Formats: sequence, structure tokens, C-alpha cells
Amino acid sequence: MNWLTANPRRVLALISAACVAMLAFGMYLQHVVGLEPCPMCIVQRYALIGVAIFTGLAAARDSRGWWMSMAGIAVIASGFGAFVAARQSWLQWYPPEVATCGRDFYGMIENYPISRAIPMIFRGSGDCAAIDWTFLGGSIANWSFVCFVGFAVVLLALLVRALRGGSHKGSGYSIA
Repeated sequence: MNWLTANPRRVLALISAACVAMLAFGMYLQHVVGLEPCPMCIVQRYALIGVAIFTGLAAARDSRGWWMSMAGIAVIASGFGAFVAARQSWLQWYPPEVATCGRDFYGMIENYPISRAIPMIFRGSGDCAAIDWTFLGGSIANWSFVCFVGFAVVLLALLVRALRGGSHKGSGYSIA
């Protein structure tokens, strides 16, 4: 795990870049492929944005206290995203008989005043239990869960290493 802790700022920047790439892929699936995100997908996007922002901020400064704080917040965002992805995966494996978690776009416009319809639109309109796309047998929610857990594990490893190792010359940590 020396590559992981040799330069924490580089690892944090890579996590941030991976989150941005995942968000870009989600936009591709939505706008090019035509998959409609469900409310849980939208929440996972917000969690990815949180992880990207906090790991990006952590990588921006060399202050040990700063990057550890930002990485800690990113762990919380990763945990939240993993929870939502796990819940959506569960819904996909055991779909409810009646209820779905999304609404039709036009149904929202027709049945609600515009002041309520606009926020509902940004929440997503797809069915959370539907599996519209798979890769190697896993749905988007499954892969999202794997990525969030991976981010959390790497971030926790960085934090544990920093807490145990303190400030070592040449290790990428600073005392500030």
C-alpha cells in the first residue's frame, strides 16, 4: 500500500477525477443513451459531487489537518452514497409490487403547480427498481455501490496511515 500513502494529495486528486468521470458517464447514459435517472440515482450523483469536491479540496492544499478533514468529510459522503446505492440495489433485487420511486415527467407538469413540479423534475423520473443498463452482470446501482465503498476504503486507509504515521519526511505529509 506504499503507492496509496506515498503521496496522499495525488491519491485524493485521482479519487476526485474518478468521481468526475463517473458523473460524466452518468450524463452520457442520460443524454446520449436516453436512460432516465431515478430519484436515488440523482441522490447518488449528489454524493459523487460531494466526494469529488471534498477530495479535490483535500488535494488542493498540503496542510495535513486540511486534507485529513476534507478526506473525513469525503468518507461520510462516500458512506451516504454507498447506503443509497445499496438500497437501490436491494429494490432492484426485490422490486416492490406496486410502488415505484419515480414519476412521469409529463404527469408532474400536468398534476402539480409549477412551483412543486420543478423540484420534482430535478429529483429524477425513472423507476428505482428498474435495471436499464448492466456491465458484467451488475446494474448501475451495483457498480455505484462498489465505487463508493472503494472510495471509502481508500480514504480510510489514507486517514489511518496519516494518524499512525504522523509526519514523515518525504512521505507527502506536512506538519502545517
